[in-house]
Amino acid sequence: MTKPADKPTEFVDSLAKGLAILESFDASRPEMTLSEVAKTVNLSPAAARRSLITLEHLGFIGRNGKRFHLTPRILTLGSSFYAATRIEEVLQPELRGLIEKFGDASSIGTLDGHDVIYIAHVSVQRARRASANVGARYPAFATSMGRVLVAGMTDEKRRAWLSDLRAERLTSKTCIDPCRLGEEIEKVRENGYATTVDQLDYGITAIAVPVRNAEGDTVAALNSSGYTGLVTPEQLVEERLPELRATASHIAHQITRYPVLGSVLAP
Repeated sequence: MTKPADKPTEFVDSLAKGLAILESFDASRPEMTLSEVAKTVNLSPAAARRSLITLEHLGFIGRNGKRFHLTPRILTLGSSFYAATRIEEVLQPELRGLIEKFGDASSIGTLDGHDVIYIAHVSVQRARRASANVGARYPAFATSMGRVLVAGMTDEKRRAWLSDLRAERLTSKTCIDPCRLGEEIEKVRENGYATTVDQLDYGITAIAVPVRNAEGDTVAALNSSGYTGLVTPEQLVEERLPELRATASHIAHQITRYPVLGSVLAP
């Protein structure tokens, strides 16, 4: 959420509180009591109660006794975004093309703070590992796409991003040392791609490249991933990097034809 000092004069706190409540539900918190909601989003019980009642009246929140939960209507927000940006028409076919060539999984993501958000995804995998469904968000430092996106920042923004980062170990191989991460991201900037092995979750080996706009700014990242043990970073670079770069270039061209998508992906 926007920091208080950065709030514009017409900022609506009540709306921000409601959105924060909607975002607080996830796999670990599918249902919450009033007090749990208030604690999770750092609101007073009275403020949380008003927001919950409003969201319930609008149909986005339901309740089971004293426990609140999201309703299917919340899906309309995401589907509206998908329809407005033409992602199904513009991005999904590109990912399907990569899947036809390499199998495994392919995604497109953007940066949101210290997380990468998946805005398009195609997969032939059904493994028990971190899900990369559309709308999923993961720590950017531990993903190939996240590192590509951070590498695309200006030096000043990248230093600030790394300085504010609070990295947590996700596997025994996760790199959480700020200096090492800085070095890795610098290599990504020089090479124009990133590879990761078991950084986010065990079993994920991935490669990502930037998607750039007409000005050369990195506006998204495109990846291809496979099972650790069945594919190596070296194989991904040799076999998939050229096609990834070609696809990223075609996506960049497509974005110029769809103003709303271009605006959404603006840096």
